Formats: sequence, structure tokens, C-alpha cells
Amino acid sequence: MKGRTAKDLRDLSNEELLIAIRENEDTLTKLRFQRVLGQLQNTSQLNTLRKDIARIRTVLHERANG
Repeated sequence: MKGRTAKDLRDLSNEELLIAIRENEDTLTKLRFQRVLGQLQNTSQLNTLRKDIARIRTVLHERANG
């Protein structure tokens, strides 16, 4: 799983970014459950998703402070 770059995220609209945050947070929750149950094979996905969420929030914050 490869993370998105901030440059790619800046091309998206605010609505698309909010949808992406929601989807990533849902996926992150599912992966955390898999990790607890011992079913997760690639634990680096957790860090990648957390960083993607942070990048998206950063872009939204930049736009809000304009």
C-alpha cells in the first residue's frame, strides 16, 4: 500500500478529502482489529494509513487558514 503525496491531495476538492479521511479511518479501524486478532500480515499498512490521514488533514488545515 503506497501513501498519497500532498501534491496529489491538493488537486482534490474538500468534499473528496473528507470522504478520503472517512474511508481511511474506517480501514484503519478494521486493520487495528485484524492486528489484535492476529490476522494482519502487513503491519506497515497501519503507519501508511495514519500518515495519509495526517496529510489530508494538513491540506484541509492549509486551506482553512488560506
